[in-house]
Amino acid sequence: QVQLVESGGGSVQPGGSLRLSCAASGMAFRSYGMGWYRQAPGKQRELVAGITSGGSTNYADSVKGRFTISRDNAKSTVYLQMNSLEPEDTAVYYCNAYIRTIDYWGQGTQVTVSS
Repeated sequence: QVQLVESGGGSVQPGGSLRLSCAASGMAFRSYGMGWYRQAPGKQRELVAGITSGGSTNYADSVKGRFTISRDNAKSTVYLQMNSLEPEDTAVYYCNAYIRTIDYWGQGTQVTVSS
């Protein structure tokens, strides 16, 4: 079955960096679009960044210039490099894989930005 396993979350001070990873298995990874979403307490889940199977990327306005999404098809892994982190970035971050009407979710990883 399809599995998405996130890692790399943690606690960091404002201005710091983290890199999230999402390792996929049980799927033809290179055929899927991939995305990172986040959900803060009391808020709806929102798209942070996405990357298509062809490598095109898109970002939420709030993270443009600070976050970078990338993928390594050979490793079936998608990454989210997060720089200049702000307290507002605190949330559970989820990995998503999608193709046509099908999508899968990881279990989430907590990112906390606090001084």
